[in-house]
Amino acid sequence: MIAQEIQRTVAFYDVDSMGIMWHGNYIKLLEEARCALLSELGYNYIDMQNSGYAWPVVTLKIKYVKPAVFEQQLRIRAELLEYEHRLKIKYLIRDASTGAKISVAETVQMAIAMETRQTLFTSPSALSDKVKAYQAGRNV
Repeated sequence: MIAQEIQRTVAFYDVDSMGIMWHGNYIKLLEEARCALLSELGYNYIDMQNSGYAWPVVTLKIKYVKPAVFEQQLRIRAELLEYEHRLKIKYLIRDASTGAKISVAETVQMAIAMETRQTLFTSPSALSDKVKAYQAGRNV
């Protein structure tokens, strides 16, 4: 299992007039956790670009279980589910102190060759080599 967890505090600018985090701001938390996961693999967005590929999000599913509120400490976990044909990542957002589930989500990203703008239906070796190396206990 390849996963990474970050911790964030719900900021004032992320909440509505009732002190509840606006639903669209959860996506920023997912992005931050995904960036941490990709960095852990050694294949962050700069590495993607340098390898000639873009990885746009093509699907996003999110379920809001409980509201996140102003100044609440959150733990956001991103776990890699698939990488052979696409990047599929699941997320769990929890209260940092109680562990209560706040939200669950899933994203799917597809590789696009930057030079041709063609969608690839098999992940390029630039990603799969990094995942295999990580699983083997070494980072290339």
